Amino acid sequence: MLTPCYTPDFAGRVVLVTGGAQGIGRGISHAFAAHGARVIIADLQADKAAATAAELNAAGGDVHAYGIDLADHDAIGELLHNVGRTHGRLDVLLHNAAYFPLTPLADITPPLLQRTLDVNLSALFWLTQAALPLLRVRGGRILATSSVTGPRVAYPGLAHYAASKAGVNGFIRAAALELAADGITVNGVEPGMIRTPAMANLGDAALNASIAAGVPLGRLGEPADIAAAMLFLASDAAGYITGQTIVVDGGATLPEAGAVPA
Repeated sequence: MLTPCYTPDFAGRVVLVTGGAQGIGRGISHAFAAHGARVIIADLQADKAAATAAELNAAGGDVHAYGIDLADHDAIGELLHNVGRTHGRLDVLLHNAAYFPLTPLADITPPLLQRTLDVNLSALFWLTQAALPLLRVRGGRILATSSVTGPRVAYPGLAHYAASKAGVNGFIRAAALELAADGITVNGVEPGMIRTPAMANLGDAALNASIAAGVPLGRLGEPADIAAAMLFLASDAAGYITGQTIVVDGGATLPEAGAVPA
């Protein structure tokens, strides 16, 4: 008998998605809800998180929203306490929230740099620490939205963001090694240029069209492209993968200078 291709099934599992109210995070929340997970959206924009949860629930999902500033260490502990008390388990911790105001290197201030590191990198430490008692019960998954910006390429005005995402990749490898004995895997996805509201803030339509033209696959990515990679890494099919990141960028980081195919 032929074995059918694997289809991810998250029925009965609880997935926490930070920054899940819009853009890539919304796409991730939608994907997990569509595959049967109970999804918890934790987002600074509480009203938008609630609206996203309501929309996904109207489509048949089981989605809950929490308002939180992920730069607040104590608030993270309270969030995970509430997750355990209310939902009884946590199977996937997915840190997607990010802060990246476009700012020239010479103009970066201490508060801007601190908030970038707090939201993008430090929060990943505190979320992981607070989630460990729940994740250890069944050997859960820790996932992070990293970026090609920092680990592989650079973008003017995003030095602070690039540094934080390079740190995320270092965390993924170190945490994967330390938590392997608990049966917890730690992985990430490195998006390239994805069509989101935040992407629109990086330039006008003409600039974004020019960027898309330089991608070997000929288009900007969509949130669903990132969500698909996250679904795989959270699934049983990826149970023997840890300490890795998947680049999802349409091949944008492949060419040497001047080598983009026509």
